[in-house]
Amino acid sequence: MTLQISQRGNEYLKTARTLLCATKTIADRTIAAQLKALADDYERRAEKASPDDVKHGSIRGQR
Repeated sequence: MTLQISQRGNEYLKTARTLLCATKTIADRTIAAQLKALADDYERRAEKASPDDVKHGSIRGQR
């Protein structure tokens, strides 16, 4: 099974990865937890973005 990820989904995942990397270098646990929660939100957005983009033909080669 191949998962197709839209450009928007890829950008959300890239942002999530950046936030997760930042959490590893932050000593303040409260801020790190907030960044982790934000990264989780971006991962959820990526999951939602890709199926919608596929459905609407936003991915190249679709339609």
